[in-house]
Amino acid sequence: MAAVSPRRQHAQALFAPLGPTYDRYAALLSFGQDPRWRRYLVSRTSAGPADTVLDVATGTGAVASELIRRRGCKVVGLDQSAEMLAEARRRLPARVELVEGEADRLPFADASFDALTFTYLMRYVDDPGATLHELARVVRQGGTIAGLEFGVPPNPVARELWRLYVGIGLPLAGRLISPGWQAVGDFLGPSIERLWERLPLEHLLDLWRSAGIESVSYRRLSLGGGIVMWGRSR
Repeated sequence: MAAVSPRRQHAQALFAPLGPTYDRYAALLSFGQDPRWRRYLVSRTSAGPADTVLDVATGTGAVASELIRRRGCKVVGLDQSAEMLAEARRRLPARVELVEGEADRLPFADASFDALTFTYLMRYVDDPGATLHELARVVRQGGTIAGLEFGVPPNPVARELWRLYVGIGLPLAGRLISPGWQAVGDFLGPSIERLWERLPLEHLLDLWRSAGIESVSYRRLSLGGGIVMWGRSR
């Protein structure tokens, strides 16, 4: 059995206590933007009632639920957190298959899915390029791959306001909610900045293309606080 990386261990510990309150406070602490970003992610995904979509880092199932509502497709949700999956199992229809697993070692055959979505994933994987290859591997030719990540606003004024919020406001809010959300408040801002320092947007888009994803596009949302990227498997 492969050793669990420190990055994965930290992610599992971070999310373990959050399941029952995750959707509520993710919406509140993002001023309603997190649900809007997830809806836009689903809007970039081409799928219909006859299709099966893999939702990676499904968490409590918010994107999976939106895929079912808007696309009528079959959904398989995968996450490395057993606790978050337990909450997703409580919320989602019984027909949704939920799998505990890792994005960089998917337990599925090549071209198993018609489309794939993932949310806030790149900060929690050790090798983003290898992970994108693995995501593309399980999507049939021509199938949509779409991902959502937190961003750092490119406008200098918006960026400083963002830094004030994630550096002061978010940690304070987390302390008022619970120890689990305190950990999120302390971690979130620095982790987002570290991601884009080690993986600038153009480099990440190149990794998408190198993974066998074509027609790669992206859109910044909420002044750049969120970024949705999408393309098609070659």
